[in-house]
Amino acid sequence: MYSSFMEVEHNLLQRGIRKTVALANAQDHESLGALLHARSRGVVDAILIGDAEKITGLLHSFGENPADFTIIPSDNEVDAALCAAKLVTEGKADIPMKGIMQTASFMKAILNKELGFVAPGALLSQGTVLEWREQKRLLFFGDCAINIAPDLEAKVKITANLVRLAQCFGVECPKVAVISAVETVKEKIPSTVDAAALASMDWKDCIVRGPFGLDNAVSREAALHKGITDPVAGNADILLLPDLCTGNVFTKSMTFFAHLSSAGAVCGPQLPVIMTSRTDTEENKYYSILTAILQSLR
Repeated sequence: MYSSFMEVEHNLLQRGIRKTVALANAQDHESLGALLHARSRGVVDAILIGDAEKITGLLHSFGENPADFTIIPSDNEVDAALCAAKLVTEGKADIPMKGIMQTASFMKAILNKELGFVAPGALLSQGTVLEWREQKRLLFFGDCAINIAPDLEAKVKITANLVRLAQCFGVECPKVAVISAVETVKEKIPSTVDAAALASMDWKDCIVRGPFGLDNAVSREAALHKGITDPVAGNADILLLPDLCTGNVFTKSMTFFAHLSSAGAVCGPQLPVIMTSRTDTEENKYYSILTAILQSLR
């Protein structure tokens, strides 16, 4: 079980794992910088799609020789995303990556039924991997970017997606805390009702409990102070957040206030995908590349 992103990198290098990433609209300093760093570390090869002139200029600014790269010109972000996805389905690349473009343009390619990234009935969701240095472990949570207000059926699928993500990092039986504002079921707070329903289901390969307040999900002391003795309390591997707004604020709080490293992941597709936020740091984009590589190996 990994406890840091550097452990992930070290393991991939030891195993000689190297994947080809197709970066759509690669004329973006942070996305290209993260991919070049991954290439310099020896975990990826890169195909660059987009504005060839701008990409060439950026490569020069990074001290790279453009002749060492495959650059595919594209002046339309929808076409660039489709090109990256097609390279994967044609076996010329392993993972498509979103560069500087609207999420909708990238997702249009991923959801293209002819390309087969998403199986019928599957639900795509977002997952975040947080490096919790104080605890020397990784924490997983979602959905922070795709499903706006998931109902109970969607939450079942999001939970399953997050469990698979955690398992990619070696957490074989993740402990899932379903988060709400309080740890008791209240009809006026629908997320507590959903949490209780999720906790009552028959889950395999994971333990699901809830509702939990955030404090008693991640702090054993806070849980005991409130008389909560459930084994998941204070020991959660996964936080299932009630909606996108909660997840988005939580993620950005961890980044901008706590300054913790994280990676974003798309969960649910049959093939790995790298879709980071335009405001993610180069470091976090690199960790997202490592995460997608792990997903490709599961």
